[in-house]
Amino acid sequence: MLHNTPSKKPEEQEIALAEDETDTGDPSQLVVYNDDHNSFDWVIQCFMEVLNHTFEQSEQLALIIHFKGKATVKTAPMEELKPKKDALVDRGLSAVIE
Repeated sequence: MLHNTPSKKPEEQEIALAEDETDTGDPSQLVVYNDDHNSFDWVIQCFMEVLNHTFEQSEQLALIIHFKGKATVKTAPMEELKPKKDALVDRGLSAVIE
């Protein structure tokens, strides 16, 4: 049965891979640092609204930041992270791109 399944031609697969590689850029990391003035609820809300993380992801990241002092909250190309970093900083979080 598997032999009857239509699939992409090898040249189509190569083109798709080449496009993916050129569009991604070098991945950067958006890092958020712990502070003494933002509540867990606020940090979680910021991660959900700005980064589109689930509540569970946001809560886990907030706990990691609290106990470890920092956490990488998103990895993506620099141009994608810049507006997200700016939005987090505008909301009072300590965020940098590394």
